[in-house]
Order: sequence, then C-alpha cells, then structure tokens
Amino acid sequence: MTVERIAQLKHACKQMRRDCLVMADAAGELGFHFGGTFSLIEIAVSLYIEVMRTGKETINDKNRDRVILSKGHGVPAIYAVLKQIGILSDEDIRTFKNDVTDLYGHPCMNDRLGIEFSTGSLGQGLSQGVGVAAALRHYGNISSKVYVILGDGECDEGSVWEAAMSATKFGLTNLVVVIDRNHVQYDGNTEEIMPLGSLENKWKSFGWNVVTIDGHDLLQCCDAFRIQSDLPLAIIANTIKGKGVSFMENNPFWHHGILTKTQREEAWKEVSDDTI
Repeated sequence: MTVERIAQLKHACKQMRRDCLVMADAAGELGFHFGGTFSLIEIAVSLYIEVMRTGKETINDKNRDRVILSKGHGVPAIYAVLKQIGILSDEDIRTFKNDVTDLYGHPCMNDRLGIEFSTGSLGQGLSQGVGVAAALRHYGNISSKVYVILGDGECDEGSVWEAAMSATKFGLTNLVVVIDRNHVQYDGNTEEIMPLGSLENKWKSFGWNVVTIDGHDLLQCCDAFRIQSDLPLAIIANTIKGKGVSFMENNPFWHHGILTKTQREEAWKEVSDDTI
C-alpha cells in the first residue's frame, strides 16, 4: 500500500472511533461495549475497505467475501465501517440500540446490511463459518473467503476447537479466523480467568496455518488477510482493548460501560487527536 492509502485508512479509523462514541451516546443508559469494539477498528477497516470483495453494490453478491463476527459485542465496529463504505448513514448510526433500529447491540442477520448471521452467543461463530465455507466449496465457489472474527476470551469455549478440527478435516482453505488477542475478557485478564497459553501452538496443533500480527498495524492486517494458504488460516491479531481512549485501554471495566460527561469529553478529545 502507498503512504497515501495508509493515511486514508487511518483517517477512516479515526472517524469510526468517533462514530462509536456517537453510538454510545445513542445507547445512553443501555451502555456500550467500548473495549472489544475499539480493539477491532483496524481489523474492520482492513477487511471491509481494503481486502474483501464486498461493498454497497455487491453486498449480496453470491461471490462476495463474508465476515462472521463471532464476538458479537464488537458489532459497533462493523456498523462504523459499514458507514465508511456507504451502507449506513449518520442517521442510521444515531439509532443504535433505539426502539426502532436495525443496529442492535449484537449482530442481527440483515441482508441489506450484509450482516451474515445473528451472533453474540460466544463460541458459535466458527461453527457457522465452517458451514458457510464448506457450502461455498460444495457449490463450486472457490474464490470467496469466509472471515470469522473471534475474541480471545471466546477461545475458552470448547465449540471453537471442535470447529477448528472440522475445518482441517474438510480442507477449508477458504476459511480465515481472526483472533482479536486483546488479553482482556469481561471479568479480567484472559491468563487469569482461563490461561490460553500459546494460541499460536494451539491453532498449529489443530492443523491450521498461523500468522501473528499487530492488529492495529494496517499494513500488517491487510497483508495477513490477503494470504493464500493451503490450510485453514488463523491470524492472531495482538490488540489493545479499548484502543484509542487512554482510560479504557487494557481496563476490563470498559468491556461494557456508560460514560460520564467528563469521560465523554475526554474520550472525544482523544479520538480527535492526530496522535491516535
């Protein structure tokens, strides 16, 4: 990518973090999943804007690439990037979690928005991805990829590993898992709640090709998402929970929360700062 293109993507990331704060305002007392949303921003930008074959005109094309957000609580990052590619508007964003909306707190299947599955019950998304990837192969679509975004805390679930075995068994080279490795889950550090050890070794032992990247480095993200592999591909994206707002970063309190007036002002200032 050119320097100019990276700058454009960085600008999109900033705008997405601001749009997430708009959604947090819209949600009000219902709260907002700040931590796991902000850790996903660069991943979402890289996939939707730079890498995948999907967009406003091809959102339902049978040959599109597909994203399944298994860690459904991070869906505001997807809504924000859908605005960037022209599928959602400013008005849509302001309806987040309202009584009349398509923008729920977890993804709800919606062909108009390109939301492939209703997700949020953790541990289920990879099984869905295995099914979609297998179906695409069965019907002769060998070019479309299926990207499944998992949380690292979600990898506590045994169903993740059953699906991982199945992907290898059926040779699903069109399947890519992206693990948002931010090291924090709802109630603490992942290594304190349920030690994951080496995720790299775990996925390799299940027969996957494994790549580890900085999940906030746009060039690394784009390069990894474009890898052509002769095995199912697992990308471990090291990220920072709450990335972009200093008082949220690496703080499990901001897995889900409500901003005070002072916190809101500080967050807005930080996501508008050119250093982010």
